[in-house]
Amino acid sequence: MIKQLRKAIMITKSFFLSLTFSFLLLWSCSVDNEKLANKDLKSGIPQITKIQTASFTISGMTCEIGCAKIIQSKLSKKEGVTNATVIFSDSIATVAFDRNKTTPKDISSFITSIAGGDVYTASELK
Repeated sequence: MIKQLRKAIMITKSFFLSLTFSFLLLWSCSVDNEKLANKDLKSGIPQITKIQTASFTISGMTCEIGCAKIIQSKLSKKEGVTNATVIFSDSIATVAFDRNKTTPKDISSFITSIAGGDVYTASELK
């Protein structure tokens, strides 16, 4: 009876060890397309993502919720932007973006165009 119990335990251990090893092998071989490479749809050639960070001064913000959070939300949804943070008290936006898809000039123009282009003015800090 003890021999059968030990055999059952060994089989169970072997099964879970094999399952764990298979999972780790598959997980370690997977490629995160967003971080490592993006496919160029025309050529099919992977391109290395070039993440760059830029900061912008923003004038025209009057409140944190209605201005800063809306600008941050819209920036976060812009193509090529990977992260955006707007600090109302400093009137500064810090934006991480893929320079293959957008530029600081495009981002500055985008911020200025929010709310019809009459409210905010953005310029890159250098």
